[in-house]
Amino acid sequence: TESKYHRHGGNLKTRSTELGSAVTGSSLTTVLPASTTVKKSIVLSSESRKELAKQAKATKEERRAQIDGRHRYLISRLADGIDLSEQQVEETIISDDKFQLIEQFFAPSGLKKLLFFYQDVLQQKLNASSRSDGSTNSLPQKKLFITMGSTEDFTGTCAFFLRTSDEVITASNISQEVNFGMLDCTNGNILQGLEFFLSQIMIPALKSQQNWGAVKEGLKSRQIQEFLYSVDKFVGALSSSKQNIEDKIQLTKVDIDIYVRNLQNPSDYITAG
Repeated sequence: TESKYHRHGGNLKTRSTELGSAVTGSSLTTVLPASTTVKKSIVLSSESRKELAKQAKATKEERRAQIDGRHRYLISRLADGIDLSEQQVEETIISDDKFQLIEQFFAPSGLKKLLFFYQDVLQQKLNASSRSDGSTNSLPQKKLFITMGSTEDFTGTCAFFLRTSDEVITASNISQEVNFGMLDCTNGNILQGLEFFLSQIMIPALKSQQNWGAVKEGLKSRQIQEFLYSVDKFVGALSSSKQNIEDKIQLTKVDIDIYVRNLQNPSDYITAG
């Protein structure tokens, strides 16, 4: 230990190079061993986790108290479509950090759509063999969650609710004002899921539709016939695109070198063309 004393303006200052402590005037700062600091951090993080869990539980119960007939309608549709129990869906919804989107969907002139993804997501699991350093393993697990549809990759099933007007959504009108549908895009096969949804669900429903609003002639109307034809054509384009992506159409490879090897001047290119 090396100690030096300096007198400046009547104040005695001691500077110590000892690792254990440093004294400056009347202040004392203790340098703890690294292991002690780590243990203290672990204790603090444990207390923080407990506090966060307590707050999350309080938030869930507050949201559970808000659930009414409108939420029950959504929960029932989701449970039927995704093959989960209504209790599982309810717990998922009230635990979701985007729960407020549901209220925005119900509001007058609110969100036009409400989306749910049900797919594999990476869940952080604590590694039991090395818990002291906080290391984790990422394991895929099926999860239902609310989404805006623009921030997460879509690799599973999408359940969607669409509003048909700007009216406030109530328990008495939700079945008339909100449509429900699903897209199965397992393994990221979005084109296949959209093609199936349109060809097997939407087009048969449209062709059996009797009431076309202001178009009194219904299915006999030229406008309606042209519309249905354009939808059929679009589904055909989806099918063709899907086949192209799946390499169902193979283009013959051509050895272009044998055609360009002897091209020397513009007339050769014209002849080759």
